[in-house]
Amino acid sequence: MNHTFKKIIAVNLAFLMFSISAYPCTGITLKSKDGGFVVARTVEWALNDAQHNKILVVPRNKKFIGQTPEGNNGKKWNGKYGFVTLTAYGQPYGPDGLNEEGLYVGVYYLPDYAQYAIYDSAKAEKSMSVGDLMQWMLSSFKTVDEIIANLNSVIVVNVENKDFGGAALPFHFKIVDPSGNSKIIEIVNNGEVKVYDPYIGVITNSPTYDWHLINQRNYLNLSTNPNSPMKLDDYSLKPLGGGSGLMGLPGDFTPPSRFVRAAAFTASCRPLETSNDAVFESFRILDNFNIPLGAHMPKDHLPTDIVSATQVTSASDLKNKVYYYHTMWNRQIRKIDLNSIDFATVKEQIIDDDASKTNTIKDVTPKLNNKKK
Repeated sequence: MNHTFKKIIAVNLAFLMFSISAYPCTGITLKSKDGGFVVARTVEWALNDAQHNKILVVPRNKKFIGQTPEGNNGKKWNGKYGFVTLTAYGQPYGPDGLNEEGLYVGVYYLPDYAQYAIYDSAKAEKSMSVGDLMQWMLSSFKTVDEIIANLNSVIVVNVENKDFGGAALPFHFKIVDPSGNSKIIEIVNNGEVKVYDPYIGVITNSPTYDWHLINQRNYLNLSTNPNSPMKLDDYSLKPLGGGSGLMGLPGDFTPPSRFVRAAAFTASCRPLETSNDAVFESFRILDNFNIPLGAHMPKDHLPTDIVSATQVTSASDLKNKVYYYHTMWNRQIRKIDLNSIDFATVKEQIIDDDASKTNTIKDVTPKLNNKKK
């Protein structure tokens, strides 16, 4: 094997490795005592700036046409509901979105397992891309049950997108409505649709959701209760500090480890009085999943246009229909109140609050009194 060929293989393998590990998002759901549900997640993309910080506002009654490998000849529909959605590379869809009825739809990377239907031009009128599926759900329904009842009316096919390097977009979905009803949707085996009940609202990435549920059995010993002191002969052994009951909690950034960690933090979450409390608690929990860029990519492959693998963290208050987020460029939490938007008249538009790419800092340094005595 000549040197050039070896180099090509090495580059391709490196690209494959980075592509598979480039989107390790983590999602949780928190419930408050006032009947609120907050769905929150991190958004990672370590290859370059995917512009996830840009948010698209989509009006009610928009006309949609699904994409297929042949072009814009897929399913046609008129949107009943307006929505806001994070974007990616300027596309009209992205990691998650919230519609005016409080329905949440989030997409999470599922490489090696997501496998859409083989395209059949005779069924073009039912076909759409995975990005179209997200828009279809957000624009057409207000409850999870409505989505599940209508899933068999569409066919999701793979549509290459040059903005994503021409690669397949292997995603699975988490959907939640204001009642707290939630499902995980996975499309595998050339179009087979599988639906799961979320495990206390947690989702990460590959493998498939049923595998993560089985893997949870390996961590039945985890507890917030401290380990009990132990006496061995003349030695008395005590825990070194708080948190000893969670010894063994995985701390790496792989999807299985993040799933277990997110489940542990969700299960041990303090009581939350209001949806607002749940919003800020979700940001605190997800701080444990922020991924510094250097921890996720080899030094000689670090992109120069981003500062963090965790590009966005969002929290959707389904009860009050408010979308919150902060970004790698600015950690200040911002919000979009969907109740204040007239989706019947609003123009489709992009919200970009990171134009300066500068963190907001408040200077509270005490000022010296320079007056002469």
